[in-house]
Amino acid sequence: MSVKVEHLTKLYGAQRAVDDISFEVRTGEVLGFLGPNGAGKSTTMKMVTCFVPQSSGKATVCGFDTMNSPMEVRRKIGYLPESNPLYYDMYVREYLEFIGRVHKLSNIGKRIDEMVDMTGLTRERHKKIGQLSKGYKQRVGIAQAMLHNPDVLILDEPTSGLDPNQLVEIRSLIKNLGKEKTVILSTHIMQEVQAMCDRVIIINKGKLVADDTPEHLQQRTAGETIVRVEFKETPELKLLSAICGVKTVKKEKDNQWLVYSQPGKDPREEIFRFAADKGLTLLTLNKEQSSLENVFQELTNK
Repeated sequence: MSVKVEHLTKLYGAQRAVDDISFEVRTGEVLGFLGPNGAGKSTTMKMVTCFVPQSSGKATVCGFDTMNSPMEVRRKIGYLPESNPLYYDMYVREYLEFIGRVHKLSNIGKRIDEMVDMTGLTRERHKKIGQLSKGYKQRVGIAQAMLHNPDVLILDEPTSGLDPNQLVEIRSLIKNLGKEKTVILSTHIMQEVQAMCDRVIIINKGKLVADDTPEHLQQRTAGETIVRVEFKETPELKLLSAICGVKTVKKEKDNQWLVYSQPGKDPREEIFRFAADKGLTLLTLNKEQSSLENVFQELTNK
């Protein structure tokens, strides 16, 4: 296993930022590491990358222990933190050359050319980093993370600030890197997870609450039907919730509602009858596709 985490825990006083989590990530796998703000994602990444020590438990990267062999771990990892610290007064190539010298790379010029081309920085390579847009600064961060050709890439919000065209390019880049490297990425954007990740881990309040493929996670609510309903008039929530086969009802906006069924039930026919009986004008009655976002909300709102 490229990355192995066993009973990892981080305490800040009485607060358990990360609470006894365990998982493994293989070579050739892109792992989405998800959770709401304050769930412990960044803290976990900082422990795996040797930026902060764990309170208990163990983490290894390519067989090297993060506590006993931190320098070997750092050589194996490329890390893009959420804050993406850059030297704004340095030029793009100058900065990448500096990072290359830190890693004691040979043929630095050739490797910089490869990274500039791979991350789409060719037109910006002679500019100062401070003159770049947020999206291009993010590309510089990705380039420095990959410069020393690490076995493991850990990317915290790698697509932050990218425009739609840049998103497509970076998605493709990360997917291709994931074929031969281990990639762990954190993001709040579920579309990014579905587009790039082979597997998903969800962490909530420091605890691991899900570990599965995106497809299998979406099937968690397979027994539950979600129906989007819109009326012209405003129905009574109490009566709408009392329809046969309905578990819960959530108001979306104005007279739009999301109706969640009991397992194995499809309440659309009963909703239609309800509207007819109450003299309500039914504008929309659509069965919704269960999404990764639904599952994420279900797991992190408990």
